[in-house]
Amino acid sequence: MGLGRVFRVSIFGESHGVGVGALVEGVPPGIPLDEGYIQSELDRRRPGGRLATPRREEDRVEVLSGLFRGFTTGAPIALFIRNRDVDSSFYERIRFTPRPGHADYPAWERYLGYQDYRGGGIFSGRRTAALVAAGAVARRILEYSWGVFIAGLVKEIGGVKCDAEVEPSPGFRDRVYSSPVRCPEPRSEKLMIEAVERAREEGDSLGSIVEVVAFNVPPGLGDPPLDGVDSDLAKAVMSIPAAKGFELGEGFRLARMRGSEAVDPLVPGAEGRPVFASNKHGGILGGLTTGAPIVVRVAFKPPSTIRKPVKTVDLRTLKEVELVGGGRHDPVIGTRALPVVESVVAIVLADHALRSLSQRAPRVEDRRPWAGGELP
Repeated sequence: MGLGRVFRVSIFGESHGVGVGALVEGVPPGIPLDEGYIQSELDRRRPGGRLATPRREEDRVEVLSGLFRGFTTGAPIALFIRNRDVDSSFYERIRFTPRPGHADYPAWERYLGYQDYRGGGIFSGRRTAALVAAGAVARRILEYSWGVFIAGLVKEIGGVKCDAEVEPSPGFRDRVYSSPVRCPEPRSEKLMIEAVERAREEGDSLGSIVEVVAFNVPPGLGDPPLDGVDSDLAKAVMSIPAAKGFELGEGFRLARMRGSEAVDPLVPGAEGRPVFASNKHGGILGGLTTGAPIVVRVAFKPPSTIRKPVKTVDLRTLKEVELVGGGRHDPVIGTRALPVVESVVAIVLADHALRSLSQRAPRVEDRRPWAGGELP
């Protein structure tokens, strides 16, 4: 899998293989970055507490190339995360009975039965650890070179909403990640925890919605019509396992508005640029960033492996059988997916920010159409 054209990310590995990793190319030299920064982002993805999978991976990142004495060198950055807490016994038992809701059956057809079926193989959420590691590199570039800050929260779990708004501060982000359901508002957090625990006790799981906001993104990033920031975000987000819905700004709610309600007026702003009085468009118009915060929401389906029996088919006999979920799984995906969504948003924005540098002369202001006093 690959994301980006200038800032390019490829990931590799399987859930129960030796490990997972990422190759990050197109990184400029001289960006302050070390293994500790990447590890701090990976730590946000690790499971913990009673609301997460009992699988306990250390997720210790190994930087194999591209960093030296605390700075990027300009060479490709190779990142590797070893799998250490692996138990494949359940998957050996169900090898020929594909799990409904997972990619087991289409993978059987696509790879002629040769795929690594343990833990879902390349389709497992385990591979998102590599995306988070690569996203840490992208985040650092955006922070250092453009002052972009990315944060998010779990907006909804099983219909219970988090009554908090994303704030552009490291302190807010720390509060989010101190919550087991990634919601910093105490009342909502309590209701969400109760909903997850109730579903788990019943042998079931819950769907969720993640919201991520990128602040201080410069206007004019994007390569429309086919490589707009919004279309690239959609591709990146939908590459996350279990993602089933994507929206920007008010998203699907715009379909229920009138034009007079949906429009975001432009008003005079600082630094010689107009600004939008509201942000229903979510920071992107025509595939280009507008300078307003980029607001992304992603809907994740409930985890498909549950303790309730479900019907499937034995691929050897084509007879119907009943399957009860085993292995180690989260009861809700959004709490683990939040740092992954933040990471893919960072990867896309870093790619487009670096692309923009090749399209601007050293004194781009002198090339604006009104620089000579008249519009063409």
